[in-house]
Amino acid sequence: MRNLEQTKATRLNLFDFKNVSIRTFWITSVSFFMCFFAWFGIVPFMPDVVRDLGLTPDQKWNSIILAVSGTVFARLLIGKLCDKYGPRLCYTWLLILGAIPVILCGLVQTPLQFLICRLFIGFIGASFVITQVHTSLMFAPNVVGTANATSAGWGNLGGGANRLGMPIIAAALIGFGVADSEAWRYSMVVAGTICFLMGIIYYFFTQDTPQGNLKDLRELGTEIETKKDKVGFVTVLKDYRIWILFVVYAASFGIELTVYGTMDDYLQNTFQLERLTAGNIVLSFALMNIFARTLGGFFGDKFGKLKGLRGRVLFLSFILTIQGIMLVTFSLSTSLLVGFIFLILFSLTVQMAEGATFSVVPFINKKAIGSVSGIVGAGGNVGAFLAAFLLKSKSAVAEKAAIAANQGLGDEVISNAQAVASSSAVSQGYLIIGIIVVVTGIAALAIRFSTKDEEVAKLELKQSLEDLIPIPIKS
Repeated sequence: MRNLEQTKATRLNLFDFKNVSIRTFWITSVSFFMCFFAWFGIVPFMPDVVRDLGLTPDQKWNSIILAVSGTVFARLLIGKLCDKYGPRLCYTWLLILGAIPVILCGLVQTPLQFLICRLFIGFIGASFVITQVHTSLMFAPNVVGTANATSAGWGNLGGGANRLGMPIIAAALIGFGVADSEAWRYSMVVAGTICFLMGIIYYFFTQDTPQGNLKDLRELGTEIETKKDKVGFVTVLKDYRIWILFVVYAASFGIELTVYGTMDDYLQNTFQLERLTAGNIVLSFALMNIFARTLGGFFGDKFGKLKGLRGRVLFLSFILTIQGIMLVTFSLSTSLLVGFIFLILFSLTVQMAEGATFSVVPFINKKAIGSVSGIVGAGGNVGAFLAAFLLKSKSAVAEKAAIAANQGLGDEVISNAQAVASSSAVSQGYLIIGIIVVVTGIAALAIRFSTKDEEVAKLELKQSLEDLIPIPIKS
């Protein structure tokens, strides 16, 4: 699959399927969606898993932490592999190999087996890095932020869609005669099988760049941006800007993951909501990925046109700071209505901050887009791990104290006391996290670009905008 005539797309024309960039955009977005769908596919079934496998509260929390921990290492590795082998092969193998622990999760019989599967399932979270690398290679500077943010947002949607999708799959399986108690297991097998099939589709229907696959281009001696030139991985690691973006993504995507994973219980414990109601609110939080992350990339591109690369950084700093303020305010809310409003505002701003982050990433080091994307992407999971660990430690201590203080007063009293203690602990955790996010937003202003980088970006932007101007037809 080679076409040396095609160039990077300057428009996100979603229905131009003949354009390799748009076709790749769709396939990588759907693949990312399925990876997130499978990654968090077990979440709607956790009560069944706890009952069937006899998980303790610590094991349940550990499964959440392991699910985001494995992704850290996978994202660091996959970025470098994308630079070397190209996103097409990396995504193909990630989908095929990542399907294995997803399927095995439906076959586990012990808590240890479940925890191991959760760890390895987390590896498919590296799909985000490949998605960002692939769209960065396919789209021009004037629209790359919007393309990156949209593909990532629609992929992230898989982490919310599974709350409806997995129960629907389970219901369909039950309709075909599968026992209720086994439905969650077969649902995971179905999700894993779909991931495997997407790997095959990715191999045959995408290519690394608009000009062709990296292997073919290198054989032809064609110079491409991802070719390892004079930039080694150690050089990439020495760039301070990458580590600021690492922390920025920890404070945005990492916090979204943690809040998404803990919000059901928090809403039930704090506002006495039914599980179904709380689940629907969290689902609406996830569904905002349809447009919110795209907005972050869109405004990143707009500020890039107005103020250059510095403009992208200014917008990122602004939206991240607002995100922290929204979370702080939500943590202090005692009214359901007020809490719901600020939860929606937090959802909007956190996803916009994620999109804005990857409107900056492609311009850090164009000769190592994969490595940069991998490091920054790993930051998201480090943030999720640290935030989840903070909430677990505070909540576990508070709940144990509540149980001890109400020992002998009956199960209902103990359960209520435990819920109140958990709510208070998590609220304090959200407050601390929100303050850290605000500080991170201010620190993002330290990201700087050289005059040369600004001039190159300005020239590339000018060229991509000129490509948008239609050529007049001579009569």
